[in-house]
Amino acid sequence: MFAPEAIETISAMARAEGFEPAAVLAVAEIESGGHAHAVIDGRTEPLIRFEGHYFDRRLSGERRAEARRTGLADPRAGAVLNPRSQAERWALLRRAAAIDRRAAYESVSWGVGQVMGVHWSRLGFADVDGLVAEARSGLAGQVRLMLAYVRQAGLQKALARHDWQAFARGYNGPGFAASQYDRKLARAYRRYAAADDGQAHGRLAEGARGPAVSDLQILLSALGYPVAADGVFGRLTREALARFQQDQGLKADGVVDTATWAALRKAMPLGSFLSKAGRWLLGLLRRGA
Repeated sequence: MFAPEAIETISAMARAEGFEPAAVLAVAEIESGGHAHAVIDGRTEPLIRFEGHYFDRRLSGERRAEARRTGLADPRAGAVLNPRSQAERWALLRRAAAIDRRAAYESVSWGVGQVMGVHWSRLGFADVDGLVAEARSGLAGQVRLMLAYVRQAGLQKALARHDWQAFARGYNGPGFAASQYDRKLARAYRRYAAADDGQAHGRLAEGARGPAVSDLQILLSALGYPVAADGVFGRLTREALARFQQDQGLKADGVVDTATWAALRKAMPLGSFLSKAGRWLLGLLRRGA
């Protein structure tokens, strides 16, 4: 599972791009093992995986022959093994780049979303260096890259409806079932969604989606500020929230921050909705909404 600061960054990027944070966190975790970066020679770098069969396809003549002789290229998928450590993988990439830099960068999957460099053109970059620069710019850049690929591959709707098999097939390939990729996604999503209570929601604003928004809407309705519990933070939710904030003497900006979550919990007549009983009640209300 990602560290708290990484969860905050990924969640914020997901909301900004119109995705459910828990779903994006699930994909990123399964792709990266819950690690946001590696430290290579004192530098913070994205996680990488080198694909020797991709490299083989992008070479010809003496360059391909040299890559094969040195164990960097092979027409068979998986024949070129990735070292266990990221430091060794970056060293392997440097060796490949010495033969053909562009082909090497195109043959690597980059960042928490493990997006292949070969997709640079379809994702709107001028060259593979642009894609690599985005991945190396930090965690936010890695998430932008991943979400751009999800959109371009037409997988946003599958992710939004939690159709893990459809998403896994499109993102991980037709062999996803062998590694139980879809089941791993489902388990990771449930864990992040379950943790997404008032303390973990963080800041919510118009445009956010998901269980955190549903909880907010249920609370507002229970407190006399009725709004549909559809999990979409739209104009009506913002206006209802602003009325609650004004009545509580808070800044009526229609944005949920720590103070607003605290006021919502305190205002609940049955006590904190973060208790086990409160979460159970919210689950019942959401299923009936």
